[in-house]
Amino acid sequence: MPLFAKNNTPLSDPQALERHIKQALAVRIPHGLDIEIAYQIVKRIFNPMVTGAQNIPKEPCLFVGNHSLFALDGAIIRPIFLKELQRFPRAMGDKFLFSIERVANILVKQGIVMGHPDVCGALMDARQDLLLFPGGAYESVKPKSKLYELQWKERYGFVKLAAAHGYTIMPFGLVGPDEFYGHLMEGQDLPDTALGKLLTHLGVLNNNIRSDMIPPIPIGSLGTALPKPQRCYLGFGKPINLSRHKGKTLSKKTVQAVRAQAAQAIENQLTQLLIKRERDKGKESFLRRLLTL
Repeated sequence: MPLFAKNNTPLSDPQALERHIKQALAVRIPHGLDIEIAYQIVKRIFNPMVTGAQNIPKEPCLFVGNHSLFALDGAIIRPIFLKELQRFPRAMGDKFLFSIERVANILVKQGIVMGHPDVCGALMDARQDLLLFPGGAYESVKPKSKLYELQWKERYGFVKLAAAHGYTIMPFGLVGPDEFYGHLMEGQDLPDTALGKLLTHLGVLNNNIRSDMIPPIPIGSLGTALPKPQRCYLGFGKPINLSRHKGKTLSKKTVQAVRAQAAQAIENQLTQLLIKRERDKGKESFLRRLLTL
């Protein structure tokens, strides 16, 4: 039976949504050679530093952080969470990622789930860790001028869900992946260029695509398609325990206050990590400095 409704709306059918939830709950903590290889690659190429891990409580958490360019953060933090932190947060992805059944099945097997309230609620009922980037696709295509700035717009759903289930919000900041690629051209400038006009003619770009959702044209290490080996810094702030709100409906003022607290904690981590990285620049090898130009 297909996972998706005929109108191609991701998991729009209640039965399909239920199947997705069952699939998500059936996934077990990954282990084995592939995880070890991924971890060693991340360690050797990006040399990540983790700070504030002692702030992470033992109980299940909703990890909330800043999203990186092209969503490349997942490749960095997944092996770190599994190998160093011994946690398996279920990453919540935008609904459009699940519009193709084959892709959706691969994502679910990797532990990634659709960012839907029912899916999130089921995982919280099962006392599992979750991972969320409230900025979603907006942050993953941001221009260079917005690096390490949260693009959350009016998203408050994660606070309401965490409170309803008495979950702890665990804010974190990540520095590095935003600069794996330079910006040869910003996405918002693309439509007015010759390339943009060609893409419009081919139907790749159209009036239904917002300019702030067009990704930049990337350029990698030494002008290649390879990512720049920027050292990564992952920092955890203080947990926001919402257990006292379990089963309650929060007032708008409280929801806004909790969201602001989470955002401020992430921004504080980003500031501290950027300062730390600046201090460490002199310690980097000549090869790393060359490849990250």
